[in-house]
Amino acid sequence: MDISLVNLVSDSAFVAILLLVGVALRAHILWVQKLFLPASIIAGLLALLLGPNGLSWLPLSSNIAQYPGILITFIFGSLALNSGKFKFSTAVKRAGNMWSYSAIGMIGMYSGGVFLTLLILQRIWPDIPDGFGLLLGAGFIGGHGTAAAVGGIFESNGWAGATSLAMTSATIGVLVSILGGVWIIRQNVKRGKSNFISDFDSLSVELRTGLVPDEKRVKTDLETVSSMTIDPLLFHGVMVLIVSGLSFWCQAAIKEVFDFPAPTFALAFIIGLVVNSLLSKLKVKPYINPSVINSIGGASTDMLVVFGIASINLAVAGQYFAPLALLMVFGVWFSYVMLKYISPKFYAQFCFEKSIFGWGWFTGTVAMGIALLRIVDPKSESKTLDEFGFAYIMTAPLEMMVITMSPLILLSGGGWLYVGGCFLTCAIIYVVCTVLNRKTQCLKRQASNEYCL
Repeated sequence: MDISLVNLVSDSAFVAILLLVGVALRAHILWVQKLFLPASIIAGLLALLLGPNGLSWLPLSSNIAQYPGILITFIFGSLALNSGKFKFSTAVKRAGNMWSYSAIGMIGMYSGGVFLTLLILQRIWPDIPDGFGLLLGAGFIGGHGTAAAVGGIFESNGWAGATSLAMTSATIGVLVSILGGVWIIRQNVKRGKSNFISDFDSLSVELRTGLVPDEKRVKTDLETVSSMTIDPLLFHGVMVLIVSGLSFWCQAAIKEVFDFPAPTFALAFIIGLVVNSLLSKLKVKPYINPSVINSIGGASTDMLVVFGIASINLAVAGQYFAPLALLMVFGVWFSYVMLKYISPKFYAQFCFEKSIFGWGWFTGTVAMGIALLRIVDPKSESKTLDEFGFAYIMTAPLEMMVITMSPLILLSGGGWLYVGGCFLTCAIIYVVCTVLNRKTQCLKRQASNEYCL
């Protein structure tokens, strides 16, 4: 990976300008506000249109395709640094249904795309690789970060253009998430299915414009260390940078010894967990502010989104237009089925709020799910994010295993084995969750002397 420092600064400066343009458009133009598009998506689309893959008006360098592979280590390193201790029994009790629904949605999206590819797409376009179907889950649920990771694995194994296709999938996913989510919310609010809002047009100013008034800003305790020693922001940035640097050093060592290009995002997550544990043992963890680490990961995500969209090779995307379109249609259909028909079987309370969060996640990452949830539940009364926090502690290892192992299984020719194993896993989770839910309901009815079958 050969990146010029001058190119890095120049490219980042252009992206910074485009991000500010995105913020300004969201703040002042009504139809942009109604789309609820994040500034990073607006900036990315502008970079794609004006950059070297579009009109070539912006002198972005050829390095833009390499930046996402670096930024992804910051994202996964930040996630690992913020992981905490938890009791498994407590997590299951508070978020068992959320975990089950999320796991089925995640595994189903990844394996469903592969199933569609093996069963239909390859019969029409025989040259499509088995891993093509994996781009659906990587782009929709994983977002631009996971798209960069999965696409990178495929490209390192000879599939040129895989990252561009994965980034295209992720970009379409975010657009579907926001535009489709807003439409679903409007329809369900009109039908009275929302528990907390009755008028979509009466949303708060900060949700519409993206600008938070002074009286509604959340204060962050950034100064966990004295600025006389080290700047607090730099202190937190150093932690993430150490994890990211170690992941690249480990990747180089593994490639030297085993001739295997281990994915840096997976190494960053593992190393981050180790560093996190060491910080706790050394009594340093109390000085790490989770919200600041989250902000570093969020900033990395925003930059990755812009560079990821800007680096989409439209020629490659056009070459796979028809099969990619079918794959995206399947992803939208799958996400809607989960929201409309599957979620009521898992959520007895606040089903709409929790299912719209699931729609946002399944089509366009957790961040989009949170954005849609804030529209229908602005005061967090449904406790959806509380449950998701517990569920994600159990979901993260599963997601990491899916992201890391799925490309390797498909590259080895185990497509149908992969699909069968994933479908079986989903069926087991569904049956176990259904039985446990029924047992819980029976116990509640017995306690109130109600008859239970």
